Amino acid sequence: MIQHANHGAMRVTLDIWRQSGPGAQGHFETHTVDGNEHMSFLELLDVLNEQLVREGKDPVAFDHDCREGICGSCALTLDGKPHGPRNRTTVCQIHMREYRDGAHIRVEPFRATAFPVVKDLAIDRSAFDRIQRAGGYISVNTGAAPDANAIPIKKDDADAAFDAAACIGCGACVAACPNAAAMLFTSAKVSQFALLPQGQPEREKRVIAMVDQMDAEGFGNCTNHYECEAACPKSISVTNIARMNREYMRAMLRV
Repeated sequence: MIQHANHGAMRVTLDIWRQSGPGAQGHFETHTVDGNEHMSFLELLDVLNEQLVREGKDPVAFDHDCREGICGSCALTLDGKPHGPRNRTTVCQIHMREYRDGAHIRVEPFRATAFPVVKDLAIDRSAFDRIQRAGGYISVNTGAAPDANAIPIKKDDADAAFDAAACIGCGACVAACPNAAAMLFTSAKVSQFALLPQGQPEREKRVIAMVDQMDAEGFGNCTNHYECEAACPKSISVTNIARMNREYMRAMLRV
């Protein structure tokens, strides 16, 4: 029988955060995993879990869904960097060719009081859902969709709104911020409506409700480190934070 070489084979060591539940004491476990440079990082975690199951051990819990860089579910920090070593990329799109054979990688969940650990690497990001629910919507009549050009919108405004709407709510901005602030996420959700005619009816109500909910969730305050923009896989700009602050001041003056 012809033996084919395992091209790109590599062995890495993972220091992985293990925590049995929200109130449990966590710790790091060290595991050696055989993979190859073509695997995504999440596929490597799949290999580790298969290995743990064979050994009769509890597999590592972690979140994932699309594995295409769209949903933002894979909220992991690799070697202290949210989403890992490649800029503008989610963990599921990090491939092992980013690392060398023999690499030692520290894997932990996003760290923030507002993102409590559910188990191991899985965190509860429902705080973002509650911020969105507080005001991230518009009131419209149901029925057929209007023509795309029925409401004229300046191209610069449309582009800025589209860029803000690209936020996938992954939480990397919070994990990267030394204050665990959610200003980039919240401002993106405020901006995508504040820039468009459809968002004007709830304009003041929206920004006040979303900012108040953000504060109630226990996120920190922004002190202009800009780590949030650097960590964001969708390159959401911090100019949205300045816009949200202006929107909030405008709204408070009108209340």
